[in-house]
Amino acid sequence: QLQLVESGGGLVQPGGSLRLSCAASAFTLEHYAISWFRQAPGKEREGVSCIISRTGGASHADSVKGRFTISRNNAKNTVYLQMDNLKPEDTGIYYCAAVRWHGSACPLSMMFKYDYWGQGTQVTISS
Repeated sequence: QLQLVESGGGLVQPGGSLRLSCAASAFTLEHYAISWFRQAPGKEREGVSCIISRTGGASHADSVKGRFTISRNNAKNTVYLQMDNLKPEDTGIYYCAAVRWHGSACPLSMMFKYDYWGQGTQVTISS
């Protein structure tokens, strides 16, 4: 069964860093776009970062540009989200999701298109 599993969440102080991982099983990510979404308590889920696995093309939400980096290791079938200079407003549950994709622009804003979702990992930024 196709599955995405996130890991790497935790509690860090403001200004700290975390690296999230999203590992895929039962399918290869080569023909997919993979995105990270997050949901804070009482707020809607929002797109954070996206990468097209085949090309490496990526995009980020304005709120995380310059602080977050998305990357992939196709050999390990894993996507990473490096999060630096974390802020309290980055707190939330982070989900990775995948959609089969052959376009040139990463579909970060098209949440409804994603077919596969992980279970989420909690990220808490607090002093």
